[in-house]
Amino acid sequence: QEQLVESGGGLVQIGGSLTLACVASGSLVSDHMMGWYRQAPGKEREGVATMTHNGFTAYADSVQGRFTISRDNAKNTVYLRMSSLKPEDTAIYYCNMKRAGLQELWGQGIQVTVSS
Repeated sequence: QEQLVESGGGLVQIGGSLTLACVASGSLVSDHMMGWYRQAPGKEREGVATMTHNGFTAYADSVQGRFTISRDNAKNTVYLRMSSLKPEDTAIYYCNMKRAGLQELWGQGIQVTVSS
């Protein structure tokens, strides 16, 4: 079964760090465009970070310099390292896999809450 499963979310203090993980099954993260998206209450889902199959990364302006996307091909896992977290980073974070010619995959989402 093809699926993405996120983990690592939770409550963190302002200025703290958190690392999300996305384990893929049924498809290889190294073969496809992988991305992290987020949706805050009352807002549309937005892209946070992406990584192409050949390792090129891109970030939203709001997280540039604070978030890092990476992957471990051996574990078929993509990570999102988040640091210097702000209250506006509070959202449900989703892992995404875009596959040429196939339906894209989404994880179930995981809550990240940044609070004082």
